[in-house]
Amino acid sequence: MPAVHDRGGWPTDEPIDRTEHEHAYWERSTHALLGAIGELRMIGTDELRRGIESLPADEYEKLSYYEKWSASIEKLLVEKNVLTEEEIDAKVRELF
Repeated sequence: MPAVHDRGGWPTDEPIDRTEHEHAYWERSTHALLGAIGELRMIGTDELRRGIESLPADEYEKLSYYEKWSASIEKLLVEKNVLTEEEIDAKVRELF
């Protein structure tokens, strides 16, 4: 059974949305954060992909492109003992 991210050959009548759109501030920030973390050699492309592909199916299906990036970055930073979930949650509460 293929994982949720493995879409190759799945039949669908849904067209691919190829329209350009303006990215939200948080999406640009997520992209920049990954660039900075990558420069520090903390998280690489393959690790980001592994984090995204290991998301539970229901979470993978409901998250947007950059939400998947964000979830993967959080998971990997916790996995590498850079931050704790509590530290991340506290900062999110502080910001929002």
